[in-house]
Amino acid sequence: MNQTLEIPPSLWRRVGVPLATGVLLAACSSGGAAPVDAPPPEPSRDAPAPEALEPVRTDREPQPELPDFLDTIQAGAFDNGKMWTFDHPPADYLRVMYGFEPGMEWFERARLGSVRISGCSASFVSPHGLIMTNNHCAREDITAASEGGEDLLTDGFYATTLEEERQVGEEFFADVLMEIRDVTEEVYAALEGVGDDEERARVRQEAIEEIEARLTEEFGGEEGGYLIEVIEMYNGGLYSAYVFRQHTNAKLVMAPEEQAAYFGGDYDNFTYPRYDLDISFYRIYDDNDQPLRSENYFPFDRDGVEEGDLVFVIGNPGGTTRLQTVAELEFRRDVLESAVLGLFQSRAEAYQLFSEADPEGAEEVDARNEIFSFLNAAKLYGGRVEGLNDPIVLARRRDQERKFQAALERSPALRAEFGDLIPRMAELQRQKMGFAPGFHGYLAMANPAFDAAVLVRALFGYQYVASTLRGAPPEALEGLKEAFLAVESQPRALDERLLIARFQQIADAYGADSPVMQDILEGRTIEGMAAVIMERSALADSAQAASQLESGSLAVTDPALRMVAALFPSFMTFNQGTFAFQTEEGEIASQIGRARFQVYGTDQPPDATFSLRISDGVVKGYEYNGTIAPVYTTFYGMYDHYYSYGPDSDWVLPDRWLPIPEGLDLSTPLNFVSTADIIGGNSGSPVVNRELELVGIAFDGNIESLPGDYIYMDAKNRTVSVDARGILEALTAVYHADRLYTELTTGRLGGN
Repeated sequence: MNQTLEIPPSLWRRVGVPLATGVLLAACSSGGAAPVDAPPPEPSRDAPAPEALEPVRTDREPQPELPDFLDTIQAGAFDNGKMWTFDHPPADYLRVMYGFEPGMEWFERARLGSVRISGCSASFVSPHGLIMTNNHCAREDITAASEGGEDLLTDGFYATTLEEERQVGEEFFADVLMEIRDVTEEVYAALEGVGDDEERARVRQEAIEEIEARLTEEFGGEEGGYLIEVIEMYNGGLYSAYVFRQHTNAKLVMAPEEQAAYFGGDYDNFTYPRYDLDISFYRIYDDNDQPLRSENYFPFDRDGVEEGDLVFVIGNPGGTTRLQTVAELEFRRDVLESAVLGLFQSRAEAYQLFSEADPEGAEEVDARNEIFSFLNAAKLYGGRVEGLNDPIVLARRRDQERKFQAALERSPALRAEFGDLIPRMAELQRQKMGFAPGFHGYLAMANPAFDAAVLVRALFGYQYVASTLRGAPPEALEGLKEAFLAVESQPRALDERLLIARFQQIADAYGADSPVMQDILEGRTIEGMAAVIMERSALADSAQAASQLESGSLAVTDPALRMVAALFPSFMTFNQGTFAFQTEEGEIASQIGRARFQVYGTDQPPDATFSLRISDGVVKGYEYNGTIAPVYTTFYGMYDHYYSYGPDSDWVLPDRWLPIPEGLDLSTPLNFVSTADIIGGNSGSPVVNRELELVGIAFDGNIESLPGDYIYMDAKNRTVSVDARGILEALTAVYHADRLYTELTTGRLGGN
C-alpha cells in the first residue's frame, strides 16, 4: 500500500473486469462483425449452462466444514467503516464518541483544505498554493520533470527558489470540493415508472449526465474551471452533485529520493513498523502564473501526536465493497479475487524477466513503475483473498446481513419492495460460478496494460477480417480499423513475455491439455508458440500490420489470427455470458443500497467512491507477530535497518543520508499508526488533529488492513502515516530545504 493504498484508479480501469475493450465487445455483439467459422452467441443468461463449461483449474483446497460457534459471531458496530461524508458530517457521532463538537465551519475548513489528484489525495499546507501528497502519488510527474540526463525519481529534487520549481505535465489536476448539492429526488423522478433493469440503468445515466451538464453551464461551462460530478452513495440510495474547482497549473517543489520514500521496497509494503519518507510537494499556480492564494490550509503541528490522541484523515478513498452481500463476497473468494491476484502476479513476473534481459528497453517503457504497480496490486489482492478465507470475517458479514434482512421483514412496505433482493443476488452469483474458467483465463483480455500488442491487434484484426468476408459495410468496420491501428507498439521481447503470460493463464484455467490450448499451441509448447507468432506474424510489427490491413492482404492464415481463432469461441462465451449478468446485478445492488439507506440512513457511511471523506481514529499500537507494534517509529529504526540488512538490500539509504547527517535527531518520530479508516485513494491524505493542524500524511495500511475493502475491524487495522515531525526534521537536517521549512512552519513564502 505504500505505492498506493489500493490499486491506482488509472491501473484498475485498465484491468477491465471482466470484459475486454468496449470496441471489441460491441463489434462481437453486432451483426456486422463475427468470427469466420460461426457467429458468437447472443448475450444470454441461459447460455452456456454452467455444466457445459470446462472446470476451472485451481490449487484451492475444499472449504472445510465450518464450526458451529460461527453462528454466534456478531457484526461489529463499525464493520461498514468510518468513511463519513461531507454531505452529512458526523457532528453528533463525534460529540457522543469523543466529546468533540466541531461546528460546520470546522468541516468547511477541512473540506476546502483537501485536494483530490489523480488516483490519490493531497492537501494545502501553506497559504501560497503549496500542496503535499505522497511520493508514490507523484512518481510519474517526478519522472516527467527530469531533464537531460536527470533521474529525479532516483536522486530526488528540491527547488531552492520559485523560479526553480518544475512545471508538471498537462494531465495534472487538483480538485477542491467547493459545494455539494443533493440531487437524489431529481434522479428518482426520472426513474419513476421505469421497471426494466436495462431501461432503468439507461435512464439513470441520462439523468445524471443532464444534471452534470446543467450545473456545468451554471458554473461557466467547460472553460469555467469547474468540474461537476454526480456521486452515487449507498449504491443509489443517495445522489450528490459535487462541484469542484479544478486547478491544472502546478509545479514540482520537492521530492525525496525514491529509496527514502520507498524504504524497504515491496518487502515492507503493507507492513508496520515502517521508516518511509513518502512525501512530495507541488505548488498550484493561478491563471496569472502566480502562486495560488489558498486561505484554507493545514499548518504543520511541530509538537506531534501521542498515544490516544484523536486524529482525522481527510481524503478520497477509492472504493470499498462493504455493502456487498455475503454471496457476492463468496464469489469473490472462490473466483474473482484469486483471478485478479494471478493476473497481477503473472504480469509482474513478465515485466521483471523482460527488465533483466533488456535494461535499456525496460527504461524506455518505464518498466520500473509498471512492476511497482503490479507488485503493489498483487500484495493487496493476496491480503484480500486471505481475509475472505477467514471464516470470522464472513461470519460477521453474515450476521450483519441477517439483521438487515430482518429489518426489511419487519416492515410490510420494505418487505414488499426489497425483501427478495438478497436471495436474487445470491442466485446470480451461483449462475456466475459457471463462468469461473473465463475469469481466470480471460480477465482483462485485449487490454494493452496486460496483453501483448500483437495479441490486441490480432483480436481486432480477426474481427475485421471476419466482418469483411461476411460483407460488412465500411462504416461497420471503421471502429475495428481505428482500434487496430491505435494499438501502440511495445518492445518485441516484452510482447513475447506478455503473450506467454496470457497463454499460461488460459492453460491454468482450462487445462494444459484442453481443446482450447491444443488449438492455440498447434502441437508446440507455450514458449514455442509465442516465438512463432513473434517471428512470423505480420501483426508483431505495427508498420507491417497497418500495411496489410490497408492493402486488404491481412488473412486468417497469419499465426496471430490463427491463435485468436482458436481461443475466440471460449473467450466470447465467457465475455458475453458474464455481460448478460451485469445490468441485473447492478440494478439489484442499487435497490439493496436504497433499502439500506431507508433502514439505516446516514448512521452508517456509504461505500467509498473516490469522493471526499473524513475518517476518525486514535493513535494506537497493536499486537502483531507475537509482539507489540510501537505507536511510532524513529530515524534510529531507519538506520538500524540499513546497517542490519546491508547496502545491497531494499533497506539501502541514498548517498545524501550517509553518513548520518550532522544535526539529524535520530529520536524524531518518522512514521506512526492510528485506527483511522482508509483504503486506496487515501494515499496522500492529510492527518490532522482537533485544531485542523497537520500531524502526518497517510501513505499505507498494515497487512491486517487489507480486508478493509469489505470490512473494517479496528482491533488491528491501522493507517500508517509519515509523522509531521519526521518530515520537518528531514527537510532541515538532510535536505537543507530551508525555504520549504519556513513556509510550512510560518506560512511565509520566501527564497524568491
